[in-house]
Amino acid sequence: MPRSVNSVASRARRKKILKRTRGNFLSRKNVWTVAKNTYEKGLTYAYRDRRNKKRNFRALWIQRINAAARQYGISYSQFMGKLNAQNIGLNRKVLADLAMNNPQAFEAIINSVK
Repeated sequence: MPRSVNSVASRARRKKILKRTRGNFLSRKNVWTVAKNTYEKGLTYAYRDRRNKKRNFRALWIQRINAAARQYGISYSQFMGKLNAQNIGLNRKVLADLAMNNPQAFEAIINSVK
């Protein structure tokens, strides 16, 4: 009895990955083994960087708050310590946004903490 291979499903599987690697450089878009490796590595990077993105944004917010607070003569750590001592429940994302886009409101927070 002849060997039966499901070439329809195999081709569909390959086409799915080759479609997702369109736009890559040289053989990364059309050579099956290279495209498959590229695609899987890309998924790994995407998984890793979804977590790194959170770290990077937190670091950016801290830098922005620190820069804005130092304009008023207080360091980041002192500012956050006094903010927590007075139970002001603003997170770093909101504080950084206020420091960038609404300096008057940020100054009011600084004055209420001092």
